[in-house]
Amino acid sequence: MAVILHVVNTYFAVPYFIGGQFLYFGERGNEMHLICPGSEYLEQYSRDMKFKYSVVDITRTFTLYKDLKAMLAIARYIRIHSVDIVVGHTPKGALLSMIAGRLLKIPKRIYFRHGLVYETKRGLPRMILILAEKVAAYYSTHIICVSSSLCELSIRHKLNSTSKQSIIGSGTCGGIDTRLKFNPDLIKEEELAVLRKKYQINTEDVVIGFCGRLVPDKGIIELVEAFDILRTGKSGKRFKLLLVGIFENRDKLPTGLVKKIKSDKDIILTGFVNTNIQYYYYLMNIYILPSYREGFGMSVIEAGAMEIPVLTTRATGCIDSIIENFTGRYINNTPISIVEGIEFYLNNPELARSYGRNGRDFVKNNFDNLILWKELEKFYC
Repeated sequence: MAVILHVVNTYFAVPYFIGGQFLYFGERGNEMHLICPGSEYLEQYSRDMKFKYSVVDITRTFTLYKDLKAMLAIARYIRIHSVDIVVGHTPKGALLSMIAGRLLKIPKRIYFRHGLVYETKRGLPRMILILAEKVAAYYSTHIICVSSSLCELSIRHKLNSTSKQSIIGSGTCGGIDTRLKFNPDLIKEEELAVLRKKYQINTEDVVIGFCGRLVPDKGIIELVEAFDILRTGKSGKRFKLLLVGIFENRDKLPTGLVKKIKSDKDIILTGFVNTNIQYYYYLMNIYILPSYREGFGMSVIEAGAMEIPVLTTRATGCIDSIIENFTGRYINNTPISIVEGIEFYLNNPELARSYGRNGRDFVKNNFDNLILWKELEKFYC
């Protein structure tokens, strides 16, 4: 039995990055722990997933005093609970936990690299973020990248030695549940009808969907511009833009765009969705991730598992999430390219359905969580 501690700097990441791993590894005799900032959902989630936790204020920005305080709190928790394996997620969570683990001479310190924030930064912020990546990598004993393209970029940018780095299966940090959650055969029509009524979506509406943080790096600016072009066209169709996610203070969208998103009657803003997110995917006719950078396009494979045809970019991480012209299509980060991608699916409905079916098979065969958890179990052991 091992005492395994996961450290993240936002609760939002916990269900997506770790999720059912708590139960899976707990049932195999391990003692599961979590450190993250507070959330209204945390206590209930810990009961459901049977892990112990501690609330520590790990900020996303670099603040010397708060970072030192958080690192000491992590180190104290490691010592009190006799942790055997420290697993750090997100840049700040990994940085502080890897240093704390090294100070206490924890033999296995795993850095899950979920993406490289500095890809879209310039100047001093980029330099600081690169340094943080290198320090976290240096103090880790193992680095798991969540996609092949991220793995390649890490080595190309000399963030760490090749020998430290690996990837689990075909990628992601643990896959998704394609059997009991992201499964279109399990969708209940009455629950779907409730959502349609709540968001005033008619069955004949064409719903363009996105799921994730509403920030510039995700291509939200271009997506909204593309939506405006699309609905002023001559297709005669009624379009809805379904944005499943939250705004952020660190990476803000322009104020005018935020106001537009909140006030536009054809743009649906759901806020944070804690449960049954598969129903939101099922509302969509086409899923789009027009991102400039990812660790892995998790939302793309979630949509794919629900048989939704997808569009995404060739950015880091995104490029690993589809098979071109089989499960999805690539677009550029421009409104025109996004519109062209949507129109391709609208003009080829049979092909769109085929991409959806192929997408589910692709995800089931490569990214089902039971496949990847078994690989991860070997890594922990």
